[in-house]
Amino acid sequence: MDLAKVPNEKKLELCKWYFKAGFACLPFVWAVNALWFFNEGFRRPEYQEQKQIKRYVIFSAIGAVLWLIILVSWIATFQINRVNWDEFAERISFIIPLGLP
Repeated sequence: MDLAKVPNEKKLELCKWYFKAGFACLPFVWAVNALWFFNEGFRRPEYQEQKQIKRYVIFSAIGAVLWLIILVSWIATFQINRVNWDEFAERISFIIPLGLP
């Protein structure tokens, strides 16, 4: 979809919808929203809906970065402690990696 052909009201509606969809544990949607609407919110000449679009873009970017930090932290913690957690680590693993027992 080319955002240049979409009316400003529809842009705001779409940006808001993507932001709300991100609350369904879909941080990728927040990342897409922040990237897709960045130019509309910060680089286009000002229009009435732009202030709200900026807010949704900023909050979407913050949400995506927070999810990324949480996900990377969990992966690092699990990989570092997998051997020490023994049976618990095996129960929460989808795929049990080969290596130390």
